[in-house]
Parts: sequence; structure tokens; C-alpha cells
Amino acid sequence: MRAVEFQEYGGPEVLRIVEADVPEPRAGQVTIDTAYVGVNFADLKARTEGYRVRSLPFRPGLEVSGRVRAVGAGVEGLRAGQDVVALVDSGAYAEVVLAEAATVFPLPEGLDPRTAATLPTVLPTAHALLHEVGRLRAGESVLVHGAAGGVGTATGQLARAAGAGAVYGVVSSPGKADHALKHGYDEVFLADTFAEDVRRATGGRGVDLVLDPVGGDTLRRGLEALAAFGRLVSFGNASGAEPWQAGQPELYPYGRSVAGFSILGLAQSAPEALRSLTERAFRKATDGTVSLPVTAEFPLTEAAEAHRLMGGRTSTGKLLLRARD
Repeated sequence: MRAVEFQEYGGPEVLRIVEADVPEPRAGQVTIDTAYVGVNFADLKARTEGYRVRSLPFRPGLEVSGRVRAVGAGVEGLRAGQDVVALVDSGAYAEVVLAEAATVFPLPEGLDPRTAATLPTVLPTAHALLHEVGRLRAGESVLVHGAAGGVGTATGQLARAAGAGAVYGVVSSPGKADHALKHGYDEVFLADTFAEDVRRATGGRGVDLVLDPVGGDTLRRGLEALAAFGRLVSFGNASGAEPWQAGQPELYPYGRSVAGFSILGLAQSAPEALRSLTERAFRKATDGTVSLPVTAEFPLTEAAEAHRLMGGRTSTGKLLLRARD
């Protein structure tokens, strides 16, 4: 089978097509004949700085749709030939993917494999940020960084459906604002000025909930943009800055709070909680509450081009790799 790996860290050019043995499932695992693979910023961080890479060579990729090829011992509820989607720890950039059965889900009703490949990381993350962790209540305001990306696209729609009083987005360039405004956002601000824009838009009150995948200075400014009793949920550190540590001046005087979320962390620590979350989130796609547009698709052999597009920070929505022609 063909797969995409890198043997050193660097730019998209380090991604290489290799011929590899087809994996066999062990107990509690399945193998999946890949249809589509979702491309995520975490894949780029793995390639450039070794994010979550245990050893080289490394095969990136966290989400996949396809058809069950083989089932390992002890697996229940899945069978060979079944259409599925899966969240995997790594290795999705391949024609056959090995997955833990606990994070493999039947293809959601009414969705095709191409659409379903956009869901496994994005939609459960967006749902958890707003509901399970962020605890958004109807009428509250929310500010979402990366509003034009995959998670941001889903979050804007979910927040609107949940009855948010105002949904504000933050993007890195003016060209991304139109995309966000079509997916649930009332106003969209540029990253350089979002804190000032929030104060203007809210009459100085601030927002009730901030969702931040950037970290560093962006997180600190997000704290300042919170209303009294506001919450900030950190779900990444795209900036690469030193992790923020809670201090009395930022939190205590206004009763603010900070929480964190990682879907991959949840998959490792509480797979049953992940499964319940994912099933709730997927229903938002099958009932039409959320749609995730695929804005670019590449053959598996052109994974480097997908990385160049996402790395250029001009992409919106979801990028996919097509495993088979």
C-alpha cells in the first residue's frame, strides 16, 4: 500500500510517498481501507516541530473515512465491509489505516464518506468547546479564534444553533472574514485588533466565552476581553509560545476562569467520554445543524500541496486527501 511519511522535520517537501506493508489488526483494533483523510494543523506541527511524534519516520493524519477491511479479536459492533469514520492517534495518511475500535464510528446516517471525513476531529472539538467545557448558555456571547478554519466553521454554526446572543470570530486576514460570516458569525475581527474590537462591539462589557487555539499573547489578550465571570477555553498552542500560567491579576478580580480541551487527550484518557461526545456531535451534522465545506481536495500523493496551502494561512473550511483515484 501507499502511505505518506517524513523522516526529518522541515517544510512540506519532507513528505514522501512510500510503499508499506498492510497492517493487521490486533485485539481491539480494526483496519480501514481509506477513502478520505482530513488534513489538520496538528499534522503540520508534527512535520515542522515534532508535535506528538514519538519516533521517525512518522506518518501523520488523525481522521479518516473508509470501509472496514479487517476486525481484530474482541471487537464488537463493527464488521468487515462496513462504512466508517475514525479518529486515530496518527497514521491516517495511508491507503490502509490501523485504528482502535473505540474511536471508530459507523458512517453517520445520510452522509457520504467525503463529507464524513471532515468530522472526527472538528465537530466533537467544537461541540466540547461550547457545551461540555465552555458551558455556553443561551443569550451569552462567544469569541472564536480561527473562525474560518475547520473548528471555527463548525463552532460558529453550533453557537448560533445554541442561542448565543452574539457570535464573534477572529481571523488572520480580511479574505477569511466572508467565509466566517457565512457560518454563524455576527462580526469578524482581525487578530491584531480583536481585543479592542470586542470592547467596541460589547460596549466595554466583554464576552462571556473565548475559545482560543493560539496561546501566547493571544490568550492573554483574550482574558482581557472576557466579561465578569467569563470563561476561556484553550484548545491548542499554535503560536508555540510558552504556556500561560494562571495568576491572580488575570482571574481573581473578575471571577474569570480558564479551562482546556484536547480531543486526542480525551481519546487516551477517557475513550468512553469521547465516544459519547462524538455521537452527540455527529447528530448535529446528520440533522443539518452544521455543514463543513470541503474547500480543497488533493490526492494522497499530493499531501505536500495540501500542507503548503494550509501552512500559507490562506485556507478556509476543511482540506481533504483522497486516498484512491
